Amino acid sequence: MLRRLLPLILFPALAVAADTKTGFVTKSHKNADGSTSEYVVFVPHSYDGTKEFPVILFLHGSGETKGGQKMPVEQGIGPHIQRNEKAFPAFVVIPQSEKRTWQAESDDGKRAMAILDATLKEYKIDPARQYLTGLSMGGYGTWSHAAAYADRWACFAPICGGVRNADDVKATAEKVKNLPCWCWHGDKDTAVKVEKSRELIEAMKKLGAEPRYTELEYVGHNSWDAAYATPELIEWMMKQKKK
Repeated sequence: MLRRLLPLILFPALAVAADTKTGFVTKSHKNADGSTSEYVVFVPHSYDGTKEFPVILFLHGSGETKGGQKMPVEQGIGPHIQRNEKAFPAFVVIPQSEKRTWQAESDDGKRAMAILDATLKEYKIDPARQYLTGLSMGGYGTWSHAAAYADRWACFAPICGGVRNADDVKATAEKVKNLPCWCWHGDKDTAVKVEKSRELIEAMKKLGAEPRYTELEYVGHNSWDAAYATPELIEWMMKQKKK
């Protein structure tokens, strides 16, 4: 028995590696009312507990809300990870909306942050390399969470999102002006008009920020397919670190 335990005593990281599942792992979050909410964490295949990894919080669109036709991992960043799963360089936290909103002040938004916090406690993650992205409804949520928790993120990447009304544009830009941002939108989007992204990016620039903005020609609402399939997006994220 001692011979079996000796490698784990001498090299405790081996114990972490033996217990830790990698890939897409389904977990359960206990809510304040006693109910539970399932979510998914992608654990990099190279994770063994010996070094810190970055983490991405991904906010899905309205179609993946609880009860919808698709699960959150089936749209957006999930399929991209699957195409390059063995080499994907970061944890990805994928909560699920239950009330069709990702606004930071909503129950869904607060749950997403609680799940992110739980992930930071459970795994060895670099707190200075927390990234935020989302699409459509999750694009709105990305702008909202970036503004609400600006001191937390190393960068954010909203895709075909915006803010709820014109009065929020300037206030949001003011809060996120110091955050690295790469925004994406299709110019033929009929679900979320491209002007939603344009006005936020312009507001940030007026405040002296230098956000990146990719407007995809002849692309409709599914601009996330091109965004997450662009290797430079994830590479850009991984280079960002909170000072």
